[in-house]
This record gives sequence, C-alpha cells and structure tokens, in this order.
Amino acid sequence: MDPQLPEPEPLVSLIEALRRLPGVGVRSARRMAYHLMQHDLQGADMLGRALAGAVQNLRHCARCNSFTEDEICSTCANPKRDPSLLCIVETPADQNMIESSHGYRGLYYVLMGRVAPLEGIGPRELDFDRVIRRATDGVVQEVILATNFTAEGETTAHFLGEALSERGLKVTRLARGVPAGSELEYVDAGTIAWALMERKST
Repeated sequence: MDPQLPEPEPLVSLIEALRRLPGVGVRSARRMAYHLMQHDLQGADMLGRALAGAVQNLRHCARCNSFTEDEICSTCANPKRDPSLLCIVETPADQNMIESSHGYRGLYYVLMGRVAPLEGIGPRELDFDRVIRRATDGVVQEVILATNFTAEGETTAHFLGEALSERGLKVTRLARGVPAGSELEYVDAGTIAWALMERKST
C-alpha cells in the first residue's frame, strides 16, 4: 500500500516539472512545490510568467549559439571584442564564468552540451560542422577550447582540437590550473583568468 496521500494532478505536474532541474529529486521538488503553493503564490505566478516569457522570447544567437532575444547577441555584435579569438564552451553558464574573469575579450561559441557517448551524444548531435564553419570564417586565428575538465569535456576538446588543427587553426586549451574533473561554472574567476593566460597549444 502506498503510504503517501494522493496529490491533486496539478500539484503532481508541478512536482514533476521541478524535478527536471539539475540536482532536484522528488523530495526537493515536493518541498518547492508545497512552499510555492502554501506560502508564495505571488512567487509562483512570477516564476510561471518568467518561464513562459523565456521560452517564448529566447532564441540561439546565429553566430555563437548562446541565448539571445535577437538574431545576433550583444557580445557578438560588440565591435570592441577581438574577432580573431574564439573561445568554445559547453554552456552559457561557462561563458558567463569566463566573462567574469575579465581575462578574455574575444568571441565565443557555445556548444550547448558535450560529447557523451554513453548518452548517445556525439559530434553530430552537437553540430560540430557548424562549429568548424564558424571557426574557419577567415577571421578567427586562435580557438581556445574551454570545455570542462571532466571526462566528457576532455573528449569534446579532443574531437574539436583534431578537427580544427587539421584545418590549420591555432588551437589552445585552458591551462591545468583548473582542477581535473571540475566544471567551469564552479571555478573561481581568478583561477579561470590564470588558466586563460597560461593556455597551452593542443
């Protein structure tokens, strides 16, 4: 016999939706759902409207693949950025961490993922052909591989490094000051700035 009381379908749907967030299990999702419905209806409404607005209005930048409201994001459209440098990252969160280091003034390409063979994600799923076209536009002179120092991130960097080196581009990797197995999103800005400055050729 199920020891839990039956929950209304709208509440079940909310709990299931919250479980989609990284690191959120059933118990955490249930606590969040009950908190919103019991103590913060205004916050729940705000969250719902913000999510709906993001889904409706956000798109991928035609140049860097990050999130934007316009065809070209403000970073790619900024004439003060150095177009000869292209930094490849896994996620917009990684891009934001590199920006916060104040050690990079080039442009970006956001993969929106990483090579993970066990999950069925390979170069085709990440559209590596598009990445290569972006990097070989005739303006980019150096590609910085700033994927995470996880097994998947290293695999991603290996695939991209080989493909880009074969096309005559200078390819570098963040220095090993970033701890092995770590994700850039959780590395402090000073360490990232050092890793950028000390980057090595692949």
